[in-house]
Amino acid sequence: MEYTECDLVRIAKREHNSKRPYLVADPLQGKHIPSSPSASLALFTALADTFRNAYPGERLLLIGFAETATAIGAQAAVSLGTAYIQTTREAIPDAEYLFFSEEHSHATEQKLVKNDIDQVMPHTDRIVFIEDEVTTGKTILNIISVLEQIYPKRPAFSIASVLNGMPEENMLACEERGIRFHYILKTDHSDYAEKAAVFSGSGNYYGCEKKTPEPVPTLTVRGRMDARRLVDAAAYEEACEALWDAVRRTAGTATGRKILVVGTEEFMYPALLIGKKLEAAGNTVLCHSTTRSPIAASPEEGYPFHDRYELRSLYDRGRKTFLYEIDTYDKVFIVTDAPEGETEGINSLVHALRTKNDSIMLIRWC
Repeated sequence: MEYTECDLVRIAKREHNSKRPYLVADPLQGKHIPSSPSASLALFTALADTFRNAYPGERLLLIGFAETATAIGAQAAVSLGTAYIQTTREAIPDAEYLFFSEEHSHATEQKLVKNDIDQVMPHTDRIVFIEDEVTTGKTILNIISVLEQIYPKRPAFSIASVLNGMPEENMLACEERGIRFHYILKTDHSDYAEKAAVFSGSGNYYGCEKKTPEPVPTLTVRGRMDARRLVDAAAYEEACEALWDAVRRTAGTATGRKILVVGTEEFMYPALLIGKKLEAAGNTVLCHSTTRSPIAASPEEGYPFHDRYELRSLYDRGRKTFLYEIDTYDKVFIVTDAPEGETEGINSLVHALRTKNDSIMLIRWC
């Protein structure tokens, strides 16, 4: 399938971000905008197809960027059968880190688990960085610089992104360093800030922090595989399939229903996979996830976000997160790998969803 800018680009207004006042929201990504999970995963597989045959005989490591490209990277790795790890902003037990910065972001610190990179680097011929969009390339150059400083064996590097908005001079500078590019759509970001500025930002804002419990039926499934640590993509897919099987046995696979599946922050791929399975069973399914990104809500027709729900993070009680565009569904599934004892974030998320939904189930993968 050929994708166009109309398919993949919606311009939104970032809140309180002078470095980059706009955000490119992809309506097929399953992150900020609710989307069909099968369409999202098909898009991510299409990205893998752009370099599927480019590196015959090379041992690839795919690295997906948190938080928005974690599912893109996971599906690309599953499609290609490679090793996979995502960057993270969370604290990982027993981990040492490689730190680098994402300078334009509202949360600039990024990190990779060094223990795992140490393990895989001697067996890697090429690292392919997976992103939803690349605008300047600075973030990826930052991590490449860190890797080159630490590891004497330097693999080749490539960048694969759904959108590539890099100026030609930036791409040429990267190519001179031997970095190769793969992407689905080339975009021109030169007028995006201007487009975002016209939106008033006077949409609907809801504070959904809830101290009192919001009890919901809960399914706890053991056997989680964490892509913040190095995984074999085939084994990761198998673990996610086992998660779905537990959900299917407990929740059933009704057909003809309107269903929402919500992931949490960096934890997106398992939610999309469960959504795809529910879709295949004959349901109408949408999927998106909570996010750290504070995007303005605005009432104008054609603007992607009219309603914003402010939540407490499931991973850090001191952190705000957001969910956009809640609708009414027959059933809502929350899919998370948040710690089992976490309640405040769940309470706020359930409270937000209950503004329009009665039937909600929490799925914890532990």
